[in-house]
Amino acid sequence: MKTEATSDFAFFIELAKRKSLSGAARALGLTPPAASKRLGLLEQRLGARLVNRTTRSVSLTPEGETYAVYAARILDQVREMEDLIAGTPSDPQGLLRINATLGFGRTTIAPLVSEFSKRYPHIDIEFVVTDRPVDLVEGAFDMGIRFGELPDSRLRARRLMSNRRFLCASPKYLERFGTPLSKEDLHQHRCIVHSQNDDAHGVWKFLRDAQWEALKVKGAMTSNDGDIVLRWALDGHGILIRSEWDLAKYIQSGRLKCVLPDVTLPAADLFVYYPGQRTQSPRARVFIDFLVERFQVPFIPIDIDALQTQHDKKRPARKKR
Repeated sequence: MKTEATSDFAFFIELAKRKSLSGAARALGLTPPAASKRLGLLEQRLGARLVNRTTRSVSLTPEGETYAVYAARILDQVREMEDLIAGTPSDPQGLLRINATLGFGRTTIAPLVSEFSKRYPHIDIEFVVTDRPVDLVEGAFDMGIRFGELPDSRLRARRLMSNRRFLCASPKYLERFGTPLSKEDLHQHRCIVHSQNDDAHGVWKFLRDAQWEALKVKGAMTSNDGDIVLRWALDGHGILIRSEWDLAKYIQSGRLKCVLPDVTLPAADLFVYYPGQRTQSPRARVFIDFLVERFQVPFIPIDIDALQTQHDKKRPARKKR
């Protein structure tokens, strides 16, 4: 259902998101003069100025903020209505907007999206990868695929996979610098920090007596890209926190070793999140079911008991009195 009103809503939401007339024009396939004319006609029809313009960007006026909020709400309701009428579980169709983490989205989710698209050719997919979580509601996403829990009461979640975290390092690093025997020993080691979201830099958390303890480590090397920090660990630059999903194959091959396997780190379970205030479309439901099915395929988990036995053998024997 594309009316003049809903078309104006979509145009203004894009403008509000990009804060640029030229950016909105490119996204919508318009020329900049056409976008400027469209905005002028909209403001003329409403009898109010919706944006403050500069040579490079625009900012919303209070009237523009109100218009954007109501436009997004109305478009969401129209979309939900169309889903209920046009989409059926047996033949889902329409646009599915998915967000995922940058590295994991590129290497793992993108191939699944490709497989899903072959199974459901009538579903159009917009797959956006970002290094930070996005606002699924404001961004009009059907779902987001992320590790860990997101503190947003507007969202619901479905767990796709349990995923523990471990400390690890390459054998050549441990041969050169030794193996830490306690968390406090990490102060004496080179640590590789994977900076994510708004986490405190170089602060690692450990569970002790049902309470989380924070430990400040020396971040010898830091990056916001998971593949980069993993490569640094494989190259022997230091100790890294990595999830079981990424780490298992390197532990099994011997390219990395677990350090302090008895300590408990915050888990990195994989969830699919979706806005809770609207009815899920058939296309969203079938994609979530598809993800659950694919992530049921087990990978060989890390054997903590075996690692703990190896770790205990490295502890210095107590001297007899």
